[in-house]
Amino acid sequence: MAPTTPKKQWPMIALVGAIGLAVAGLMLSDRTGQSGAQGSDLDGRHEDASPHTDPEHHGETSDEAHKETAEHGDEEHHEMVAPTQGEHGGTLFSEDDYALEVTIDEAGVEPQFRLYTYQDGKPLDPADSTVQVTLSRLGQPAQTINFSKENDYLRSDAVIVEPHSFQVSIRAKHSGKSYSFSYEQVEGRVPMTDAQLEQGGVTISSAGPTKIASTLQVLGEVRYNGDRTVQVTPQLAGRVESVAANAGDTVRKGQVLAKISSQALAEIRGELLAAQQRSALARTTFAREKQLWEEQISAEQDFLQAQVAMQEAAIAEQRVQQQIALLGGVQVKGQGLTEFEIRAPIDGVIISKNISVGEVLKEDSAVFTVSDLSTVWVDSTVAAKDLGLIAEGQKVVVRASAFAAKAQGSIAYVSPLVGTQTRSANARIVLNNPDRVWRPGLPVTVEVLTEVNDVPVAVALEAIQNVNDRPVVFGRFADQLEARPVALGKSDGRFVEVISGLKAGDRYALKNSFLIKAELGKAGASHAH
Repeated sequence: MAPTTPKKQWPMIALVGAIGLAVAGLMLSDRTGQSGAQGSDLDGRHEDASPHTDPEHHGETSDEAHKETAEHGDEEHHEMVAPTQGEHGGTLFSEDDYALEVTIDEAGVEPQFRLYTYQDGKPLDPADSTVQVTLSRLGQPAQTINFSKENDYLRSDAVIVEPHSFQVSIRAKHSGKSYSFSYEQVEGRVPMTDAQLEQGGVTISSAGPTKIASTLQVLGEVRYNGDRTVQVTPQLAGRVESVAANAGDTVRKGQVLAKISSQALAEIRGELLAAQQRSALARTTFAREKQLWEEQISAEQDFLQAQVAMQEAAIAEQRVQQQIALLGGVQVKGQGLTEFEIRAPIDGVIISKNISVGEVLKEDSAVFTVSDLSTVWVDSTVAAKDLGLIAEGQKVVVRASAFAAKAQGSIAYVSPLVGTQTRSANARIVLNNPDRVWRPGLPVTVEVLTEVNDVPVAVALEAIQNVNDRPVVFGRFADQLEARPVALGKSDGRFVEVISGLKAGDRYALKNSFLIKAELGKAGASHAH
């Protein structure tokens, strides 16, 4: 019997059916939304991972990637996950069941890459993989690095020089399949625009060839010129009557410095007067005897005796005169027999005075020291190991230690002996001192020019900064400044040779480069690998 339904129940049935369809639609929509949300989470993980070289790593189709059919004809797979830390502390990359861990080893060796390979999470024999790494650095051509097996890892065939700041592309082959990974490592970089550099007063220069004068630096001291310094002594004992000069006075040769009263001088002058009287009498006697001999009144013998006596008297007078002249005690008009003048022997400055009025002096008393300060000596101590670098005639630059002054000179003398205790020798420079800037006793630094060298790459010395206890130069590349560790060579105080770390033509921060170092410190630059 066919079922029957009352007509009044049809609206109710229709309403229930509509509600059921609506609920089914909502359930289907919810499932679809959950599926879409899961897809977004996966994409998010890939965005946070290290950069991948191929679009198909993300499960997408890429025409560009599949143009490499010939290279990827070995059924290459690219379903990668974000790199993580490996068991050796390096960065772990993986594709399918193959994984590669990248480390930089610096323990007791020069920096080098070490690669560890895995399959299904288990270590692989390194010899079963062929790996090639390409490093791209700022301002430098790409560097290709190959690997060979060593113990349980692959070791790079090149040193990974500082800074360890570069883009890395890795291509690996294992069991007929090719894999690609890439990442970027940045350290020691500071982004600064030209406007920021100008605002900070940072100037940019270029590394290049120059001449470096090699110098030997030694310590020295200014001394009096011993060849132009005189000790003044009275040469006669006596009492000081007056003193006309003081220490520090500039005097001229022959200028009276002091007067003394000397009984010894009186005796000598008395002897001179007697000798002069005898000489005058001898001349008179000779003239008379000559006349008598010519008139044949006296004998020739008398004439000859008178001649000898005159000559002897003249010699005696001359001897006493010379004795007084050597003493500097030439008598002047109105001067007593005992009065003696002490005079300056040279032009110069009185650097010491040891005389006072009323003092009784001995003949060898050093009463004044006079030195010509227009030239001075600079005596420097040279270690025995450096004696082969110096020689007489070499040019030097002398710099004062107490104030800003320098002068040029040359080595005038090198001691032929080495001190038994100091194991050093003395080198002497004669320095012109017209303005008396170089005062005896002043400590100085002496730079001896040993040789001049042409170097292919040099930078200004003020551009060198110290980062992580290593000298660096901040290279300029576009809007980036990168701390480049450098090996330094010869320097002349203005420029320094760069043996490695920069090449000719590289631009670098010159003036105020310490500001970049400060910015690097603010950025918390690390050396993590």
